[in-house]
Amino acid sequence: MSEETRHEALSSFLRKKRAVISPQSAGFPIGVRRRTPGLRREEIAQLAGVSTTWYTWLEQGRDIKVSSAVLDSIASALRLTEDERTYVYNLALDVNAKLVQKKTVLTEISPSVKTILKALNYCPAVVTDRYCQIVGWNRAAAYVFLDFKEIPMEQRNLIRLLFTRKELKSLAVNWEHFVRGFLAIFRVYYGRYVEDEWYKRFIDNMSMLHPEFQSLWMQSEVNTAPDVLIEFRHSKAGKMEFNLTSLEVQGDADLRLSVYTPVPGTTTEGKLREFMH
Repeated sequence: MSEETRHEALSSFLRKKRAVISPQSAGFPIGVRRRTPGLRREEIAQLAGVSTTWYTWLEQGRDIKVSSAVLDSIASALRLTEDERTYVYNLALDVNAKLVQKKTVLTEISPSVKTILKALNYCPAVVTDRYCQIVGWNRAAAYVFLDFKEIPMEQRNLIRLLFTRKELKSLAVNWEHFVRGFLAIFRVYYGRYVEDEWYKRFIDNMSMLHPEFQSLWMQSEVNTAPDVLIEFRHSKAGKMEFNLTSLEVQGDADLRLSVYTPVPGTTTEGKLREFMH
């Protein structure tokens, strides 16, 4: 990601977060001259204890000096979560610039991860890398989602498949809620690997081809492990309910294990046992 792109990403994110804070909740009067939602730049600057000019330059994406202490104040003023703070630090300080070279992108998962996938008999599970490329899955995932083996390796990008495969678009009852969780994880990687040009190319391409992607991406959610309850309408099994748990796999490569556990008290696990035999 170029310096210009990194600054643009930071600028867009700060504006989005500023716009969702109500003046009343921050102790400011609503006033009659507010033309846009949320707080004004000068109000964020006041809360953070910085000059309005400096904050304006930061939000405009100018190339200015930024310290961790000042970013802490900005993050507090904007009420950022820990994941959102990390995202802002990565973009503003370029703290992970060398990670692109150090981290490995794998196309094959380890035997131990394969064993875990196999052991999760009736819990659909998918392993993805930092680009959201699918590098591993179990039999339950192939049944509930797609048989990823039939998709060429270079096309197994989870984000792209969510927008291009009609089976996945019709599967989730609340498709947008389903997708937002993965986009929130994807944005974590986007901020972490600020030097990797792949992300800009991918996002530009998806935005051009899929207006829905652009709309959801612009919501700027950031979450390393979103808590998602998902209801599926499976073509064979009918209604199925899962809790999604997303875990980072330890190791040199950025791998993530997403496990869909059947909601207790529902018929989901029983249906999986019946239809997978």
